[in-house]
Amino acid sequence: MTSVPPPRPDGGAPPHFGSGNSEVLLRRLELTVRRRLDGLLQGDQLGLVPGSGSEAGDSRSYHPGDDVRRMDWPVTARTQVPHVRETIADRELETWAVVDLSASLDFGTGQCEKRDLAIAALSAVSHLTVRGGNRLGAVVTTGERVDRYPAAPGRLAADRLLRAVVATPRASGGRRGDLAAALELLRRPQRRRGLVVVVSDFLGSDVRGDADWERPLRGLSARHELLAVEVVDPRELELTDVGLLTVVDPESGRTLEVPTGDAEFRRRFAEGAAAQRAEIAAALRRTGAAHLRLRTDRDWLADVVRFVADRRRAGSGGASR
Repeated sequence: MTSVPPPRPDGGAPPHFGSGNSEVLLRRLELTVRRRLDGLLQGDQLGLVPGSGSEAGDSRSYHPGDDVRRMDWPVTARTQVPHVRETIADRELETWAVVDLSASLDFGTGQCEKRDLAIAALSAVSHLTVRGGNRLGAVVTTGERVDRYPAAPGRLAADRLLRAVVATPRASGGRRGDLAAALELLRRPQRRRGLVVVVSDFLGSDVRGDADWERPLRGLSARHELLAVEVVDPRELELTDVGLLTVVDPESGRTLEVPTGDAEFRRRFAEGAAAQRAEIAAALRRTGAAHLRLRTDRDWLADVVRFVADRRRAGSGGASR
């Protein structure tokens, strides 16, 4: 059984990419990820989420000893002769990451900004998937621009991708993110079966208040395994008493004075935030995505290790928390 590393003295915060040399910071992040995640995945896995690791191939006549779970019932019914569906093994994994760097990610009251945590999550996905010829590509959205980086194999290509994502300009204030558009870009044209990792705070909604990213994400699940990495800051869940606080919505530009000294207001805020996060979790479940939540005030790598260990136990028939 994979053990979960103990929390680090520094809280396990990723580096802040808004200051310092990005090359040095990425190198530091790479060393941290490698030290704590090496050996987490043994053998050649399809990805972070257990799956079949095979593409459907042609049908052929059934022979004694064939796995009955691969029976091709439509062809069997049409021909009146038992047929099984052959499979094509996926020797290489193609992983696509959709990274949300909209203005709502440029916020953090914990040990880092949500943007830093999103980049760190991409680094962990890169380390866990890029090996043995596996390819990694990305779609990065800020609300002002969408950058697409073709899937390429190898560690050097993954490092170039990370540097490009770190260099993505921050969105200007008052610009709403558009995660749904980035997901649609990944859906068309159709790509080979693989793993799609979506890193976001999932705060986008349509005019009715529903999650605007749910429909395209559900469309991706028809062909790909999905992993949703939700990035959260503790002040999005509850408020502390700091008196009258002036806050600005980075994606609308609206300014609001918040009476944090009012205990009833803080209670209603916490209830509303909990309901919002519960709806996000429910929407992700409806899409069939595995759900990993990372917080800016927690040891994020410990949470990644715990998540992967739990998924592997569940995939092998063990209990999952």
